[in-house]
Amino acid sequence: MPAVQVDLAERSYEVLVAPGTLIHAGDLISQAGLSGLHAAVISDETVARFHSGALLGSLEAAGFRPTLHTVTAGEASKSMGHVETLCREMIRAGHDRKSVVVALGGGVVGDLAGFVASIFYRGIPFVQIPTTIVAQVDSSVGGKTGVNVGEGKNLLGAFHQPRLVIVDPETLRTLPDREFCEGFAEAIKHAAIRDAAMLDDLAALEPAGRDVPADLIARNIAIKARVVEADEHETLGIRALMNFGHTIGHGIEASVPYGEMLHGEAISLGIRAALLISEKHAGLTPEASAKVIRLLKHYHLPLLLSPSITTDRVMEKLARDKKFSSGAIRFVVLDKLGSAKVINTVTAEDLREAIEHLRKV
Repeated sequence: MPAVQVDLAERSYEVLVAPGTLIHAGDLISQAGLSGLHAAVISDETVARFHSGALLGSLEAAGFRPTLHTVTAGEASKSMGHVETLCREMIRAGHDRKSVVVALGGGVVGDLAGFVASIFYRGIPFVQIPTTIVAQVDSSVGGKTGVNVGEGKNLLGAFHQPRLVIVDPETLRTLPDREFCEGFAEAIKHAAIRDAAMLDDLAALEPAGRDVPADLIARNIAIKARVVEADEHETLGIRALMNFGHTIGHGIEASVPYGEMLHGEAISLGIRAALLISEKHAGLTPEASAKVIRLLKHYHLPLLLSPSITTDRVMEKLARDKKFSSGAIRFVVLDKLGSAKVINTVTAEDLREAIEHLRKV
């Protein structure tokens, strides 16, 4: 079974990647040293309908005492209100400091469940079982948990590393086309910042299919793992490289009602904007930008910003982003494909120009 080690001293863990691992999750979690616990499975209603039965059965067979707790699918569930509701449900179900949280779902569920685990009885273990491309290649690894508030995305949260991540590519078969494709924005980001050869591998995949090779997922996870190991709490500027396309992308995502735009769709727009800024500030060639843009098109990701989303609105959201330090703009650029760096020479006018660029074909 392909496995990626995330080496964080006493917080180290494995990411297991193989088709069919969901039905063996109970044994795998037990082998990770979490045997015989009361397990709180947190999922959304859509994912639970497809996959919770297999997971609960596997946990029971391995000696766990699982309970299922669901939220409505979508970004709106990443709120403090849902955190409190889930914590109170778990208390009523008999969970305590000896329980384990198992997150079954995409990035929303992983962020929400991880945050619940970080504060429940002052912190209990949790396991990630991601079921979307975004979560499998990116958000399930690294320990970032959190929820949104009206002022911005992921502004409340904690670093809380999982004890184990179980990736079953077969779960991707239940995704609708739009949700399947949007996740590849994060894989394209990984290739752009650290593994230029992966751009060609991603271009060779057929978006209409659901056969995502386990080794391709593992390559993405390894990129994320190495960055996390070097800068776990994003204090050295290394982990900030994972934010390529996210500064403007998050501003766009926060400018529309929850659910109107998927995360990867907003990041696709953010990547296009970041490519323009990279050409201006880091010497990225237009040919390199064009290669990335062709790949975004290949996965049917948006490249044009709706006229209903004003530049002023996006700029307002950007000002609250965590990637701004003491008011200064820290922006991730590419100097060439596979090579990224953080710079502080990008101006507000550069951001406005890049946002306006998204309105042009």
